[in-house]
Amino acid sequence: MIDPAQMFSINGRVALVTGASSGIGRMIATGLAACGARVYACARTAARLEATVAEIRQETSGDVIALPGDVSTVAGIEALVAELSKSEKQVDILVNNAGTICEAPIDEYPEEGWDNVLSLNLKSCFFLTQKLLPMMRAGATAERPSTVINIGSVGALRIGPKETYAYAAAKAGLHHLSKSMAKRLAPENITINSIAPGFFPSDMTQITSDEMHDMLIQMVPRRRVGQPLDLAGLAVFLASPAASYMTGTVIPVEGGMSL
Repeated sequence: MIDPAQMFSINGRVALVTGASSGIGRMIATGLAACGARVYACARTAARLEATVAEIRQETSGDVIALPGDVSTVAGIEALVAELSKSEKQVDILVNNAGTICEAPIDEYPEEGWDNVLSLNLKSCFFLTQKLLPMMRAGATAERPSTVINIGSVGALRIGPKETYAYAAAKAGLHHLSKSMAKRLAPENITINSIAPGFFPSDMTQITSDEMHDMLIQMVPRRRVGQPLDLAGLAVFLASPAASYMTGTVIPVEGGMSL
């Protein structure tokens, strides 16, 4: 029998969201908290993170905890997991969202920028998931799996107008990494899916002029930029019982940009 009250419920679930102080991470953390999850919001800059967490609490009356940390290195990931394990025995939802970007002409593209993007946008997603596996296995069942949501990009589905080579490569790699890990972890009741957002307001996607805004809108068949509900709703769905049979998928949320 279908229970509508439980179909999309994430009430009481424990979530960790990286890159949560702004943009997409903030949108998803807010949505999860509003729907009853206990959300650990992670970002590098503690003061900014604390301010964001205070705002989310006020907006949602939800259970949101600031957990500053740097996931760009394995040492930073291990420290973050150790700190989280002091408060929780299991993690039900992991959102790998932390990311960065480097834009430069192909003849001048820097090695440091390349390495920074690949480390944060791709490597960190693997190793944070790896280090959290004991906590994700702890509460996972066939009926209620633990879930990993990796934030990819429409930039991995179509070639955009900017020279962001490492970003596109990392996000395309993340989509495929998600599939590889999903196949391995499905028998252990852990699902892994990717969201491929289009243009959502964030620190990495600032609109600097009305002309740029109009040009961008013309690229989107839906004729608007993404809004918080567009991502929050999908994240809640993927973390809910309704999506327990979904794994290894890449879901575009981009208003038709990749068509």
